[in-house]
Amino acid sequence: MSLTKSEKETLDKIIIASDNDPLNPEFPADNPRFPASETYKIKIPGFDDVWFKDESTNPTGTHKDRMAWEMVVTYRDYLLSKERGIINDLPVMSIISSGSAALAVQTQLKTYELPSLHALLDYSVSKEIVAKLKDIGCKLFFTDLSRKPLDSEEILALTNNPDGIDITSDETLDPDTRFYDWLSYEIVNSSPDYCFIPFGTGALYENILNVSKQEITSLQHDPRFSGNVKKLRDCSFIGATTNNPESLANKLYSPHLPFSHYNERWLKTYKDRGLCGRESNVYAVGEQFIREAQVIIESQDRKIQSEPSALAGLGLMLQMKDQLPRDKKILIVSTGYTKL
Repeated sequence: MSLTKSEKETLDKIIIASDNDPLNPEFPADNPRFPASETYKIKIPGFDDVWFKDESTNPTGTHKDRMAWEMVVTYRDYLLSKERGIINDLPVMSIISSGSAALAVQTQLKTYELPSLHALLDYSVSKEIVAKLKDIGCKLFFTDLSRKPLDSEEILALTNNPDGIDITSDETLDPDTRFYDWLSYEIVNSSPDYCFIPFGTGALYENILNVSKQEITSLQHDPRFSGNVKKLRDCSFIGATTNNPESLANKLYSPHLPFSHYNERWLKTYKDRGLCGRESNVYAVGEQFIREAQVIIESQDRKIQSEPSALAGLGLMLQMKDQLPRDKKILIVSTGYTKL
């Protein structure tokens, strides 16, 4: 089946500059650059070398914009498939979201006139997020996400999309290597001794560890890599999460992570193979340290847009400060600030 005129125009609009050429990056689509977001030094009492990776400048304000662009790239594949007569209709995508991922994906889909996203939200999601998602054309469905882990068939059923694609779970989308590969290179190129990362679904953490593995074990580095392999071997990648359903970092809380590859055995394998530092792990961050992180960010010389979930890494660094060397390079990854 041939493409409609509208679909042909959409296909022509989706321009992928390159898969991995740092001189010809693909993100953000309207102004591609690498690195796509800034990393700058911040002042933390008692520490000499702390840097802040700031994803708030992305189109909707968070790192989820990078994953959203990959969904547009995925639709390009489907458009080409339809053009060749392999499929008759473009599939609809579904996702479980606390708000930022659905906002990022639907914003991109709307820009390219692609099928609207079906988002499954918990009943507790704020009215502001619900209103924004409705406003940009996202189709919303609600459930109690704490009740039980959902498999892909259940997610598609609950979003009235039985023949669609569940972004949350579909391994063919390569979530642990593709969603945040460019961001992961921006992070590892900083060559930190410690890297603190917000841990929600785990996809960003997994992407970073997989890039670390790729560059440590590869005989030929990816063109995007400009880091220090020796430092990468010793870098401790520390995920910050919460097990508190009432946490300020509410976008990191999930009662179930059925599609995450992360577990203690998975990470032990990385550490035992020398693919990351021995202190790499994922920890729950206390609420008082998230609040302290907010105060510190507000005291910086420059205005920084962030939200509690994005500052979980800084909060965990503060929680662990007594066991961290004061003179080592520390990178704080901030996943941004959702623009409503």
